[in-house]
Order: sequence, then structure tokens, then C-alpha cells
Amino acid sequence: MASSNSYKLRCSIPAHEMDVRGVAAAVFPEGAFVSVSRDRTGRVWVPNSSSDKGFTEMHCMSGHSNFISCVCIIAPSETYPRGLIATGGNDNNICVFSLDRPQPLFTLKGHKNTVCTLSSGKFGTLLSGSWDTTAKVWLNEKCMMTLQGHTAAVWAVVILPEQGLMLSGSADKTIKLWKAGRCEKTFTGHEDCVRGLAVISNTEFFSCSNDASIRRWLVTGECVEVYYSHTNFIYSLAVFPNSQDFISTGEDRTLRIWRKGECSQTIRLPAQSVWCCCILPNGDIVVGASDGIIRVFTEAEDRMASAEDLQIFENELSKATIDPKTGDLGDIKLEDLPGREHLNEPGNRDGQTRLIKDGQKVEAYQWSVSDDRWMKIGDVVGGSNQQTSKSVMYEGKEYDYVFTIDVNEGGPSMKLPYNVTDDPWLTAHNFLQKNDLSPMFLDQVANFIIENTKGHVVGPAQPGGGDPFTGEFQKIGTAAGFFVLIKRNNEIKKKKCKCLGLALYINNNFICIKVCFHLPLTAKLKELNGGAPQEHKLSEEILESLERLLLSVSGPSSSEPPPTIQQINLLWKASHWPEDIVFPILDIMRLAVRHPQVNESLCGEAEGVQLCNHLLNLMRPEGRPANQMLALRTLCNCFSGRHGRALLMGQRETVLSRAADLATVCNKNIHIALATLVLNYAGCLHHQPDLEAKAQCLSVASRALETVQDKEAVFRLLVALGTTVASDQTAQDLARSLGVSSQISKYSSVSDPSKVGECCQLLLKELQ
Repeated sequence: MASSNSYKLRCSIPAHEMDVRGVAAAVFPEGAFVSVSRDRTGRVWVPNSSSDKGFTEMHCMSGHSNFISCVCIIAPSETYPRGLIATGGNDNNICVFSLDRPQPLFTLKGHKNTVCTLSSGKFGTLLSGSWDTTAKVWLNEKCMMTLQGHTAAVWAVVILPEQGLMLSGSADKTIKLWKAGRCEKTFTGHEDCVRGLAVISNTEFFSCSNDASIRRWLVTGECVEVYYSHTNFIYSLAVFPNSQDFISTGEDRTLRIWRKGECSQTIRLPAQSVWCCCILPNGDIVVGASDGIIRVFTEAEDRMASAEDLQIFENELSKATIDPKTGDLGDIKLEDLPGREHLNEPGNRDGQTRLIKDGQKVEAYQWSVSDDRWMKIGDVVGGSNQQTSKSVMYEGKEYDYVFTIDVNEGGPSMKLPYNVTDDPWLTAHNFLQKNDLSPMFLDQVANFIIENTKGHVVGPAQPGGGDPFTGEFQKIGTAAGFFVLIKRNNEIKKKKCKCLGLALYINNNFICIKVCFHLPLTAKLKELNGGAPQEHKLSEEILESLERLLLSVSGPSSSEPPPTIQQINLLWKASHWPEDIVFPILDIMRLAVRHPQVNESLCGEAEGVQLCNHLLNLMRPEGRPANQMLALRTLCNCFSGRHGRALLMGQRETVLSRAADLATVCNKNIHIALATLVLNYAGCLHHQPDLEAKAQCLSVASRALETVQDKEAVFRLLVALGTTVASDQTAQDLARSLGVSSQISKYSSVSDPSKVGECCQLLLKELQ
């Protein structure tokens, strides 16, 4: 097929009634793509016959109650061989469509503000980003984890093709790399909101920003190149298949094609905001803009528009009006501009702009290398060009209007952001409340909004969403898993699991760390008490009471009477000894919580949270290793009683999150205790349908395996993974999408001890 090596218009599609905010190449039919718009619809477009360069609407999708902000394609599966379409909107929802029906198959709810970016990965994984400052991972219609760490709206997300890595870009100017739900790295360098991300390979990606730059990064953290050419916000990026060349679009009205690191072609459009772009399998480029029109560009001569249609497009471009204050033309002074004769001189590069005076008018021209001439791209005017585009930025979020309000004469001015879909009275109320102003101004502010928006109303009021920087959000974990667990004399035994037809490592109960050296422990306690500061010294009566408690809980055959409430209270009080000497008390507590009466007393509804918080404080990463280990062991042993299990399941998020931080501590005993804790959680969750909790178990176990070296700890973590995914297809799918198989495969050949290699091989088989 002949190629001009320069892109020209293939067709213009008057596709939507409002801004086109997202486009994506479809898997089926061949050559098709999907568009979404602020008009609340998504549309599938299929190419016409070869003699007709245009596209026809296959069908229209609806399901959102407000603007649609983004779209992505979910890869084909056995259930949906043509793939699925996911759309995110200002109603905070994600709708998932098939290609053969206009209504969504299902709707994903969970974000607390606009869903503005989507990306799909292997095994049906979907990643979403929102103004609520979070990204979420979805699988099989469930939210599996929430990625928290950004302090502003998450404008861009992508899933890297391998290793279970995910990226998010935010209005807080940073990009974060996530693995198994944990932020592994934060990339800094952009000077404004990060608006788009695009994958180059397993190890590299692009980002674009409101700072008008594009950056190329290694996933290891280095920015290896910065590209400049745009003169305003850059909204979207797309990479050519099997290439490092890419395209970009932005608020400077342009589509730019980048070859070998240079901007090789600039195509201006007769619309202020060029919101989105994608590349079709044949290399054609699709862009959507604020005028509701989709334009397709091609470098194949046999698909280019007719000379007549090309002239129509050029005429539309020449009639555009350009406000110099928007920065579309760069930093250009309007004084002393040359006349039309300046156009007789050729340009230096494709996309170069020149302003010339023609009488009382100022006109803008752009140099086209392919046509070897200057093309008029519009008239420069003094006032702002009226657009329907939502392109006013305030604190990293888009608004139709941002007003400056002076409520009190002589007082400071305040900013009032407003979208035409908002209720002016609710907006006024929130503005007054936020700025601690009297409600008496409600009518005045609401009427100001109504008057200055000329009564524009494009739909019902948007539900009261929070600011993209301060909106509330919940914390969710992530991860993967498989075996079942059963204790036999404190050992994990291999047992046949008929339901799976596999030999699994099983633990029916919970692993407790029972070993006790009674005499050395009491001797150490007395030694430390002797040297303790006077205000912390324990009386002989208290020491004797703690020793009797230790004897009564040291083993099931103890002849000592059961612990008394007084002894338990003394143990709790003594556990607040100074951190440098408290470890023998913690060791007694670790043994004591296995006893039913102590478990009920310390882990009960009223006291349990205090115990949990105390142990978590001792587990601080900067704390003492002995205290960290014993606090972990105490939590493990809490699982021996129903009150302890209820406490730890209720505090799961916080406990596992703090415990995971100790994986980086170089201490074998800490790692074994950590692995045992995760193992007990996995056993507790095995017969429960709580996917969110299983996701966190998977996350902590898989993350710990990155640093843990001790083979017993590795074995217990592998069993925790197996217990979590056993008999749970959704958990298995999530484990696959997080790259658990590649992470643990190194243990499949371990022969000393053999249980590690055997356990790993069974888990890998389960995750095939």
C-alpha cells in the first residue's frame, strides 16, 4: 500500500453532541473503534467499504447518568470472544458493555467521584482512576483492591503487560508504580498535573502533563528523556504497535506525531481541546475533540480523504478563532508583526507557526512539510473563543467555570468552581460552608452563578461528590493465594483435598508459637526489673503473680489454677514497661493469649482494640526487633480463641498493613512470625467469600516473598497463598493478574527442604 509518510485527513465524523472524551480501538469488528462523550453516550464505529473512507455507527451505548469521561477495551475471553467495552463517568460509576447490546452488562460501583481513566490487563483485570484520589483494581465484577497514596485526582492509569505492575498519574504531579497493591516507587519530575500514560514495553513508559512536556521513564525510576513541542496542556498519548514512536494531543488544538524522539508532524484541528487519541491496527489515528467531532488521519494514500474533503477541512481550520491568551501559539508578541510577504519564506519544520498582519486582522499560519506551504489555521482575536469544552482547570480538576467571588467588600477573593451539571444552590451552599461564610449569602451566590452561566443546565445535579483532593476514601488491600491449613503438633501436614483432586498442604486450625523456656524467662524478667528505673519497678507481689500466670498458661497439662482477672490486669499493665525492657512481659503475653480466659479478657470487644493498637505500636518499623517479633507472635496466638479471631478479623486491614512493613527487617524470627500471621489469616478466610480480605492476604504474602529468605517462612507464605486461592476462581484470577506465578517460580526447584519445592509446584499448577 502506498504511503505518503505524512498523515492527512481520512474522514471527519460528526459523532457526538458534546465533547468526545475518549476513543479506543476495538477488537471486533476489524478496524472498528469506540468513542465516548459528555453527551452520556458511547458509540461503536465500523469502517465503510474501501471505496468509502468513512465509518458507520454500529450501535449506541447508554447507561451513565452523567458525562462519560473515558473508555477502554477489555480483551476477549472464552465468555466474551469479542471483548468488552468499559466506560467511566462523572456519575462515579464504570459501565461494562458487550458489542451486541446498548445497555451495560453490569455496573461497577465504588469510586466516590468521577472515574476519569481506565486500563485493562490480562485475565479480565480492570484498573480505574478517579478524582477521589484513588485507583481501583476490578476483577469479575468485584473491586479487589484500592490503591491509595496520591493526594490529588488520579488522571491516568495503565497496566504494564508483565510482572503484575500498574502505574497511576495524578494531579499531585507524581506517577506511582504499584505491585500487589503496594506503591513500589514514586516518579517525580513533572511540574503540573500528570494527564496521560502510555506503555512502551515491560520496562518503559511515557507520561504527559499540564506542564506541556512528555517524559520517557524506566520502571526503575529514571527519566531518560523529556520531549517539548506542545504549547499547552497535553491530554493523551498513544504508542504505535511494536514501536517507540507515539502520538500526543492537547489543549493547543493539535495532534502531534513523534518519530525517533522528534515531533515529525503537527496537525492542527478546528477545536480548542483535542482530548483523546488512539491508533488503529492499520496505523490510522483517531482523535476526539471538544467540538464533538471525531477525525481519523491516515498516511496511506488510498485511504486519504478526497481533495474536496481535504479542502473543506482546511477551510474549517482557517476560519477558527484563536485567543493568544490561551497559549496555543506559544509565547508570541503581537507587536511589530510582518505582513503577508512573510509567507513567501518556507518554514523550518513541520508545524511551525507564524503570525502575520493582513490589514486590521492578525492571521495564524502553520508550515506543512508534506504540502510544502503555509496553511492558515485561524484568525487571532482578542477575546476568548466561546467553547462548550470543559477546559478550565482549578486544583487539578476540570470545570466549566471558575469564578472569583468577593463576598465581603475589602476581604480576600475566593474561587468558586462550577460545572453546568451542578445544582447552583447546592454549589453555593458548599462554597459558603467551605469558606466559613454566613448562610445569609446563599441567594446572592446562587443567583450570581445562575446569571453568569446564562442558565446553562445540561442535566440533573451531580451527586455531592468530594473535592478530588480531599474526598473521603476507604483503604483496601490486594494480593493472591491457594492451600488449606491444618495443625498437627504445630506442624503443617500434607493432606488429600478431594474437592480439588490435588494433594494440598492443609492446616485445619491455626498455627500457634508455643515454645516456652520458663526458668530463663522468669530469670530475665527479674534481672531487668532489678535494673529498671524506680518508677517502673515491679513489686515482688506482681512478679510472683506474673510467674504463676506463666505457669498456668505454659501448657495444657499445667496443674496451676486458671488465670485470675487480677493476674490478667497486671499482665496488661506490665506490658507498658519501657520498650527496651518489655520483651519478657510480651513473651508471657504471647503464651497467655492462648488460654481461653486470657483470650476473652484481652481480646474482648472493649479491650481488644487497645491490645491491638498497643501491639501495632511495638511493631513500628523503627522499633526494637525483639518487640516486633514478640508482638507478631502474640497476634498469631490470638487466633487460638474465638475472641482473638474476631478481633483480628475486624482489625485485618491495619494489622496486615503494619505487619507487611516488617518484611524488610533482616530477622529470620520476625519473618517466620510474619509468615505465620498471614497463614492464620488465610486459614480464617479460606471458607469465606470476602474477596477484599483475600486480596490483602495475597498482597502481603506475595510482597513478603520478595525479601524473605528463610525457607520455613517462605514455605508458610506459599501455603498462605495456596490457602487463599484454593476453590476460589476469582482469587486465582487475581493472583494470575498480579504475576504471582512468575514471582514464586524460583522456589519450584528447592529441594532442601523438599516441602518448599513441592508446595510451590502445586501452587503453580493451580494458577495455570
